[in-house]
Amino acid sequence: MSTKRNPLISVITPAYNAERFIQETIQSVLDQTYSNWEMIIVDDCSTDRTVELAKSYSEKDNRIKVIQLEENSGSAVARNVAMENASGTYIAFLDSDDLWFPDKLEKQLHFMQEKDIAFSFTKYVRMEEDGTVKDAISRAPESVGYHDLMKHCVIGCLTVMIDREKVGNLKMVNIRTRQDYAYWLAITKMGFRAYGLPEVLAKYRSVENSISSNKVKAAKRQWYVYRHVEKQPLLKSVYYFLHYATKGIRNLLKFKLSKRTN
Repeated sequence: MSTKRNPLISVITPAYNAERFIQETIQSVLDQTYSNWEMIIVDDCSTDRTVELAKSYSEKDNRIKVIQLEENSGSAVARNVAMENASGTYIAFLDSDDLWFPDKLEKQLHFMQEKDIAFSFTKYVRMEEDGTVKDAISRAPESVGYHDLMKHCVIGCLTVMIDREKVGNLKMVNIRTRQDYAYWLAITKMGFRAYGLPEVLAKYRSVENSISSNKVKAAKRQWYVYRHVEKQPLLKSVYYFLHYATKGIRNLLKFKLSKRTN
């Protein structure tokens, strides 16, 4: 039963050809210390055993729901369909290859209720495809707003939780990539700030040849958001992009330095 102090949290999970990881991802939700959740898995026309494996869990636990799209449409559509079918007061995002620590939902919900906030995120650690944890841990500043995020996005999608009673039922813009980033911008543009919980509560899996792994393509997608989604003037887009690029170069140099010293 959902109450003010014990609200339903809807876990939003798009999936595409995720048979290697989907079971571990679902299990990380089943292992949560907070139990009032539903997990909505939207399959984007997988050609492997993703649906079969996901349904094997939904048949055992009715908190897990599996929806199949009729045509391959991308993560934005899959997440929007999941949100349209979500009943929770809160929504949390977890992609089909990522993992949560067992106390993620419990700690983050308490953090949001205690501070009466609409939008939060946490730290996360990176891992290899095989689950080997890397040293790199993300940042979680006390809070960030629209202009902060335009310069550099510190928010990992797998760590986000949103209070829909405060934010409303926003949809993600229908672009193939960076739709989550555009979503954070849309929320903060409304005047909300995103508050960071400075604890590592999730594991982000770096998958080779994934849509987010190519740095040049990532830069092009960032520029697209500035110019075509946020519709920023050219000079302002250049200003924000320079911040984005400078931060990226610094992170790359830190990574290379850490490789040399290890």
